[in-house]
Amino acid sequence: MKKSMMTLSLVLVLILTVVLSGCANKNTDNTSSAPADSGNSESASKPVEISVFSVQESGIDVPTNKFSKFVEDKFNIKFKWEINPSDGAKEKRQISLASGDYPDAYLLTHYIDQFSQADLLKYGKQGVLIPLNDLIDKYAPNIKAAMEKNDNLRTLNTAPDGNIYGLVAYTECFHCSYPSKMWLNTEWLKKLNLEMPKTTEEFKKVLEAFKTQDPNGNGKADEVPLSGSIEEFGVRIVPFLMNAFVYDDDRNYLNMMDGKVQSAAVTPEWKEGLTYIKSLFDAGLIDPGAFTQNAEAFKKIGENADAEILGAGAGMHPAIFVNIDPGNRSSAHYNPVPPISGPEGISYATHDAGGVSPGAKFVITNKASEEAQVALIKMVDYMFTSEGQTNAGSGMKGIDWTDPEEGDVALDKDVKPVVKSIPMAEGEAPRNAGWSGMGHFYMPKEYRDTFVQATDIYASSGYERRLYDATLLYEGHEPKELFPIWSIWIDPSEIDEASLLQTNIKNYIEQNQLQFITGNKDLTKDWDAYIKGLKDLKLDRYLEILQKAYETSKK
Repeated sequence: MKKSMMTLSLVLVLILTVVLSGCANKNTDNTSSAPADSGNSESASKPVEISVFSVQESGIDVPTNKFSKFVEDKFNIKFKWEINPSDGAKEKRQISLASGDYPDAYLLTHYIDQFSQADLLKYGKQGVLIPLNDLIDKYAPNIKAAMEKNDNLRTLNTAPDGNIYGLVAYTECFHCSYPSKMWLNTEWLKKLNLEMPKTTEEFKKVLEAFKTQDPNGNGKADEVPLSGSIEEFGVRIVPFLMNAFVYDDDRNYLNMMDGKVQSAAVTPEWKEGLTYIKSLFDAGLIDPGAFTQNAEAFKKIGENADAEILGAGAGMHPAIFVNIDPGNRSSAHYNPVPPISGPEGISYATHDAGGVSPGAKFVITNKASEEAQVALIKMVDYMFTSEGQTNAGSGMKGIDWTDPEEGDVALDKDVKPVVKSIPMAEGEAPRNAGWSGMGHFYMPKEYRDTFVQATDIYASSGYERRLYDATLLYEGHEPKELFPIWSIWIDPSEIDEASLLQTNIKNYIEQNQLQFITGNKDLTKDWDAYIKGLKDLKLDRYLEILQKAYETSKK
C-alpha cells in the first residue's frame, strides 16, 4: 500500500497541522486527569517496572519528558525505556522480536513504524503478543466505549479470530480524508470574467482561457493551465477529473456495488474518463510534467519567480504547490473547485480513512507481568479521554495548551471550543511536555473539531480552517458504498499473494492510464488488449481475495 508515500503524506499533514495534534470531547471521558495522590492505592505500593520499546522524535527526550513523568506518577509505573531513533526503527523492532529478547510492550509512532496486520496475526498466533480483550473489558472503559461507538475503530483493532492483539493510531484527519482536491486561480477567473466551473466542459473552457488569454498579463504564453505531481497525497490530476465519470479511489481503483468489490478501471465509464482527460492533454491544457515530476518540481511551477503561471493545481492542500507563510505572494489566489459533474451528472470525490492506516502502534507482549498489563492498559485508556489524548499528543496543559477564551472559535464553528494551543516563542527551547506521534491513540474528527483556530482562512494561523472549509465542499460526494481497503484483514495465507497482485495490477493500470492519455496507446484499438492484460494479471483472483477479506472483517 505504498507505505513510503503514506508516510510522506502523513508527515506533511502533521507539519501543517501542528496546532491540531490534539483535541477534546469531554462527554466520553471516564478517567480523571488529576495525578494520583498519596491516598491512592496504586501510588501506595511500589511502582511497577515496565520495559517499553519506543521511537524518539526530534525535540523529545522520552525518559525526561513531562508527560512520561506524569503517567508514571498517575499509574504507579517505573518505565525502562528502550529508545530508538526514527531511522532504522522498523528493523530494530523486527530484530528484537526475532531474537526473543523483547520488552513488555511496544509503544510506537505510527507514521514512522508500526506493527502490520500480518505482524499482529503472526505474533499473536505465536503467543508473543497477548490479546487485549479482557484487559479492555475490565480496565479500559474509554477504549471500550470508543470501539462500541466507532465501527471503523473496532474493525481496525479486531483480528478475524476476534482477538485484539494491538491498538491502531486512530488519527482521523478530515481534510486528508478527501485528498484529491483541485485548487483554481480565482484571481485569473475574476480577471477573465469567468465563473467557477461546475461541469467537465466548463472546466475545460476555463483551462483554455487560462492558456490563451494571458491572465498573468505579462504578454507571454507562459501560463500552465493545470499541473500536479506523482505522489499519493492528492496531487495526481487524474482522480479529480475521473470522478466526474466513475469513482476513482486514487490507490487501487476499487469500487463497491451491492456489497461486491469491483475494479473501476475495466468499466466503460473509466474509458470515457480517459477520453476526456486525453482531450485536455491533446489541447495542451495539462502540464506533461504532472505525470512524472515530484512535489518539489510542482512547487517550482506554483512559485515561479518571474510571474504567476499556474492556473489550477491538484493537491490535498495548496501549501504543496504555493507558499503559505506570512507575506506570501499568491496563496490566497488558489481556492477549491467543488467536484465537477460529467455528462451523466456524476460528481464523486475520493474519500478514504484520512490518515488512519491498518496495523497497531501499541502491543503488550507475553513478557509483561499481570500487574504491568493492567498498568499499561489503564495508561492507554487515559489517552482515550480528551484531556489524556491532548496531554499525550500536544503536550501538557498549561505548557502547550490551555482553555479557550471568550471569542475563540473552534475549527467546527458549530461546536464549543475546548483546546487552545499555546504557540512557542521565537527561539524557545523544545518544551518536551508531550509524546507527539507516540501519544496519538484516538483522534476522531469530532475531537479535532474542538481546537481553537483563527478565523482568517488566508492567514497562516487559519490554514487548517481553510482546508476544513474546502473539504466541506467535497464531503458527501463519495459513493454510498466504499470498499474499506484500509480496514480489512486479509487471510495470512493469502497476504503475500494479494500484495503481489495488488502491486502488479496497480502498476499496470497506471502505466496504461498514462499511455492512453498521452496517445501512446489508442483508446479504441488497444482497449480490449488492455482489459485482457488485467485478466492475465489475475484481477479476478485479486478481487476474490479482497471480497473474502471484506466479508470476514465485516463479521
